[in-house]
Amino acid sequence: MSTLVVVGYDDPFKAEEVRMKLQKMHKDYLIDLEDAVCAVKDQAGKVKLHQAVNLTAAGAASGGFWGVLLGLIFLNPLLGMAIGATAGAVSGALTDLGINDKFMKDLAATLKPESSALFVLVKKATPDKVLEDLAGTGGTVLKSSLSHEDETKLQTALSAAKA
Repeated sequence: MSTLVVVGYDDPFKAEEVRMKLQKMHKDYLIDLEDAVCAVKDQAGKVKLHQAVNLTAAGAASGGFWGVLLGLIFLNPLLGMAIGATAGAVSGALTDLGINDKFMKDLAATLKPESSALFVLVKKATPDKVLEDLAGTGGTVLKSSLSHEDETKLQTALSAAKA
Protein backbone atom coordinates (compact mmCIF):
# COMPACT_ATOMS: atom_id res chain seq x y z
CA MET A 1 0.00 0.00 0.00
CA SER A 2 1.29 3.46 -0.89
CA THR A 3 1.59 6.47 1.40
CA LEU A 4 0.51 9.94 0.31
CA VAL A 5 2.30 13.03 1.61
CA VAL A 6 1.59 16.63 0.56
CA VAL A 7 3.97 19.37 1.68
CA GLY A 8 3.35 23.06 1.04
CA TYR A 9 6.10 25.67 0.54
CA ASP A 10 6.03 29.48 0.55
CA ASP A 11 8.47 29.53 -2.39
CA PRO A 12 7.24 28.63 -5.91
CA PHE A 13 10.50 26.75 -6.66
CA LYS A 14 11.03 24.88 -3.40
CA ALA A 15 8.73 21.93 -4.20
CA GLU A 16 10.73 21.16 -7.37
CA GLU A 17 14.00 21.41 -5.42
CA VAL A 18 12.76 18.89 -2.84
CA ARG A 19 11.38 16.62 -5.59
CA MET A 20 14.89 16.50 -7.12
CA LYS A 21 16.26 15.46 -3.69
CA LEU A 22 13.64 12.70 -3.51
CA GLN A 23 14.53 11.51 -7.01
CA LYS A 24 18.18 11.29 -5.98
CA MET A 25 17.15 9.26 -2.93
CA HIS A 26 15.08 7.07 -5.26
CA LYS A 27 18.20 6.37 -7.36
CA ASP A 28 20.06 5.53 -4.13
CA TYR A 29 17.30 3.04 -3.16
CA LEU A 30 16.33 4.98 -0.03
CA ILE A 31 12.78 5.64 -1.18
CA ASP A 32 10.52 3.97 -3.73
CA LEU A 33 8.46 6.71 -5.38
CA GLU A 34 5.27 5.82 -7.18
CA ASP A 35 4.54 9.44 -8.13
CA ALA A 36 5.94 12.89 -7.33
CA VAL A 37 4.19 16.01 -8.64
CA CYS A 38 4.86 19.70 -8.02
CA ALA A 39 1.98 22.15 -8.04
CA VAL A 40 2.72 25.86 -8.36
CA LYS A 41 0.20 28.62 -7.76
CA ASP A 42 1.18 31.79 -9.63
CA GLN A 43 0.48 35.42 -8.72
CA ALA A 44 -2.80 35.34 -10.65
CA GLY A 45 -3.96 32.30 -8.65
CA LYS A 46 -3.62 29.80 -11.51
CA VAL A 47 -2.41 26.33 -10.51
CA LYS A 48 0.04 24.47 -12.76
CA LEU A 49 0.95 20.81 -12.17
CA HIS A 50 4.47 19.64 -13.06
CA GLN A 51 4.30 15.86 -13.49
CA ALA A 52 7.43 13.73 -13.23
CA VAL A 53 6.43 11.83 -16.38
CA ASN A 54 4.82 13.40 -19.44
CA LEU A 55 2.26 10.74 -20.36
CA THR A 56 1.24 12.52 -23.57
CA ALA A 57 4.80 12.48 -24.95
CA ALA A 58 5.40 8.91 -23.80
CA GLY A 59 2.14 7.81 -25.42
CA ALA A 60 3.02 9.56 -28.67
CA ALA A 61 6.45 7.90 -28.80
CA SER A 62 5.02 4.47 -28.07
CA GLY A 63 2.12 4.94 -30.49
CA GLY A 64 4.52 6.15 -33.18
CA PHE A 65 6.64 3.01 -32.82
CA TRP A 66 3.66 0.68 -33.07
CA GLY A 67 2.23 2.76 -35.92
CA VAL A 68 5.46 2.41 -37.94
CA LEU A 69 5.50 -1.32 -37.29
CA LEU A 70 1.91 -1.72 -38.48
CA GLY A 71 2.60 0.69 -41.36
CA LEU A 72 5.49 -1.51 -42.53
CA ILE A 73 3.18 -4.50 -42.58
CA PHE A 74 0.64 -2.61 -44.69
CA LEU A 75 3.32 -0.83 -46.80
CA ASN A 76 2.72 2.71 -45.52
CA PRO A 77 4.99 3.39 -42.51
CA LEU A 78 4.60 7.20 -42.49
CA LEU A 79 0.82 7.05 -42.34
CA GLY A 80 1.07 4.32 -39.70
CA MET A 81 3.45 6.44 -37.62
CA ALA A 82 1.19 9.50 -37.83
CA ILE A 83 -1.91 7.56 -36.82
CA GLY A 84 -0.05 5.66 -34.09
CA ALA A 85 1.52 8.80 -32.61
CA THR A 86 -1.82 10.59 -32.57
CA ALA A 87 -3.59 7.67 -30.92
CA GLY A 88 -0.75 7.27 -28.40
CA ALA A 89 -0.76 10.97 -27.52
CA VAL A 90 -4.52 10.96 -26.98
CA SER A 91 -4.41 7.84 -24.80
CA GLY A 92 -1.45 9.24 -22.84
CA ALA A 93 -3.25 12.53 -22.22
CA LEU A 94 -6.34 10.69 -20.97
CA THR A 95 -4.37 8.40 -18.64
CA ASP A 96 -4.07 9.47 -15.00
CA LEU A 97 -1.54 7.37 -13.11
CA GLY A 98 -0.60 7.91 -9.49
CA ILE A 99 -2.16 10.84 -7.67
CA ASN A 100 -5.49 12.14 -8.97
CA ASP A 101 -5.02 15.43 -10.88
CA LYS A 102 -8.31 16.92 -9.65
CA PHE A 103 -7.33 16.25 -6.04
CA MET A 104 -3.96 17.97 -6.59
CA LYS A 105 -5.47 21.01 -8.32
CA ASP A 106 -8.17 21.39 -5.66
CA LEU A 107 -5.66 21.23 -2.80
CA ALA A 108 -3.15 23.52 -4.56
CA ALA A 109 -5.92 26.07 -5.15
CA THR A 110 -6.05 26.60 -1.37
CA LEU A 111 -2.39 27.75 -1.34
CA LYS A 112 -1.48 31.41 -1.28
CA PRO A 113 -0.18 32.93 -4.56
CA GLU A 114 3.52 32.47 -5.40
CA SER A 115 3.77 29.20 -3.47
CA SER A 116 4.09 25.52 -4.29
CA ALA A 117 3.20 22.08 -3.01
CA LEU A 118 4.86 18.70 -3.45
CA PHE A 119 2.58 15.68 -3.79
CA VAL A 120 4.40 12.40 -3.19
CA LEU A 121 3.11 8.84 -3.36
CA VAL A 122 5.62 6.50 -1.70
CA LYS A 123 5.59 2.70 -1.98
CA LYS A 124 8.28 2.18 0.67
CA ALA A 125 11.13 4.08 2.27
CA THR A 126 13.97 3.97 4.75
CA PRO A 127 12.44 6.59 7.07
CA ASP A 128 15.46 7.54 9.19
CA LYS A 129 17.69 8.23 6.15
CA VAL A 130 14.96 10.01 4.20
CA LEU A 131 14.12 12.26 7.16
CA GLU A 132 17.83 13.01 7.62
CA ASP A 133 18.13 14.11 3.96
CA LEU A 134 14.95 16.23 4.15
CA ALA A 135 15.95 17.94 7.41
CA GLY A 136 15.77 21.72 7.15
CA THR A 137 14.10 21.88 3.74
CA GLY A 138 11.15 23.74 5.26
CA GLY A 139 7.54 23.33 4.32
CA THR A 140 4.37 22.33 6.08
CA VAL A 141 2.67 18.96 5.88
CA LEU A 142 -0.73 19.77 4.37
CA LYS A 143 -2.09 16.24 4.07
CA SER A 144 -0.80 12.72 4.55
CA SER A 145 -1.81 9.14 5.09
CA LEU A 146 0.98 8.73 7.68
CA SER A 147 0.24 7.93 11.29
CA HIS A 148 0.08 10.96 13.60
CA GLU A 149 3.45 9.98 15.07
CA ASP A 150 5.16 9.66 11.67
CA GLU A 151 3.58 12.89 10.41
CA THR A 152 4.96 14.70 13.47
CA LYS A 153 8.43 13.24 12.80
CA LEU A 154 8.27 14.44 9.19
CA GLN A 155 7.14 17.94 10.16
CA THR A 156 9.88 18.15 12.79
CA ALA A 157 12.51 17.13 10.23
CA LEU A 158 11.21 19.65 7.65
CA SER A 159 11.21 22.45 10.24
CA ALA A 160 14.63 21.60 11.70
CA ALA A 161 17.33 24.25 11.39
CA LYS A 162 19.88 23.51 8.68
CA ALA A 163 23.15 22.26 10.13
